[in-house]
Amino acid sequence: MTRWSPGTRVSLVLFDLDGTLSDSAPGITSSMRRALTHHGLEVPSDDVLNSFVGPPFRVSLEGIGLPPERVDEVVTTYRTDYEAGRLFENELYPGIRDVLAGLADAGTTVAVATSKPQATARRIVEHFGLAPHLAGGLEGVFGADVTNPRDTKADVIARALAHLQREPDADVVMVGDRLHDVEGAAKHGIATIGVSWGYAAPDELRDAGAAAVVDSADDLAALLLPGASRPLD
Repeated sequence: MTRWSPGTRVSLVLFDLDGTLSDSAPGITSSMRRALTHHGLEVPSDDVLNSFVGPPFRVSLEGIGLPPERVDEVVTTYRTDYEAGRLFENELYPGIRDVLAGLADAGTTVAVATSKPQATARRIVEHFGLAPHLAGGLEGVFGADVTNPRDTKADVIARALAHLQREPDADVVMVGDRLHDVEGAAKHGIATIGVSWGYAAPDELRDAGAAAVVDSADDLAALLLPGASRPLD
């Protein structure tokens, strides 16, 4: 299987949400801080909490030493607080709306593949008015299955590909900000473009095997729409 490489046009782009389309850290870290405090657990530093943005919470919570049997109670409390309104403590990154619009106008299929619960992700996409740029509107937002605590980014991508009736190929690419995006896509033979404005540690994306890393929405558009004279408005 030949994977995408810079300079190759794409027909399908899967976008991560947190740290890629929007800066969602304020709401996420605030709700996680409240959840840990509620359960009498130590709250880690801001840097550690920021690293929670993107990966499945089970990975992050077990990574700081939380016993596996306590993860579900913390996540349940977190979701109650977050979905009550903190999910909207969030803003789009500069130029992202124009990237999505430019891709859709060029006939590229665009979808969201996130480790955030699917219903929550759809609320956020709808809030920002991004659905018109996605395949099938809100049906083009694929998120975690909350009934499966071991759901992975690779699982989300698999559901997206199945729904869109696509096979991984050189014209399919993932766009994300964390190693979990790169690794999840790689399990399907899909290349990832990393974005540096998210929550990755230095060199995390390149070390994980990202095909390219970009520093701005204009640079991202240039990779996804090669040959376009002015992809962004």
